[in-house]
Amino acid sequence: MSRPDPAAFIRSSLWLTPVPGLDGLRLYTGHPASGLGRFVAEHNDGRAPYWAYPWSGGLALAAHLRAHPQVVRDRHVLDLGAGGGVVAIAAMQAGAARVTAAEIDPLGAAALALNAEANGVIMSILTDDLLDGEPPAVDVVLVGDLFYAPDLAPRTGAFLERCRAEGTAVLVGDPGRADLPLDRLTPLARYEVPEVGAQRDAATTPATVYAFG
Repeated sequence: MSRPDPAAFIRSSLWLTPVPGLDGLRLYTGHPASGLGRFVAEHNDGRAPYWAYPWSGGLALAAHLRAHPQVVRDRHVLDLGAGGGVVAIAAMQAGAARVTAAEIDPLGAAALALNAEANGVIMSILTDDLLDGEPPAVDVVLVGDLFYAPDLAPRTGAFLERCRAEGTAVLVGDPGRADLPLDRLTPLARYEVPEVGAQRDAATTPATVYAFG
């Protein structure tokens, strides 16, 4: 039996929704009637569909790029753990010369491609796990919401340390999770962003953009 086309499922079942606070940016987003949980359980090895929602750290990074486009303008950017691509798309809209979006979940990679198309931007998509390898040749690394698990956080931190050793600028967006390496982070700005899964427009949460160094 052939596996279903993930792009077809995303197009037909998720809603292409404006992202609050980011005018002109839309993402295919999960909703209660989407059947997303059943789909990932049956066809994606049960991976949690983190890519189907914009998370607070990524939203803060995207807002930061709107406020400070010079961070990425004319530069090659890596969006690490890109999910649905809110940061990658914001970087392209802010004038990045090139964006590489790294997302290991195959469904997430399919969503990235669809979201890029929906927003009229072009990006490269990588599905390799980069964390244990050498940093790619980029100018800026953007990391939203990758310090959410105690096993993932040290691998992410070690990769970012290697990026900084190569002279690459690194920005991290996060709402303040327990495994955040605060000793390596300098706060740059704080943003009030929508809560993940919030059902009312007024529901927000603070998230901070940091320089990693």
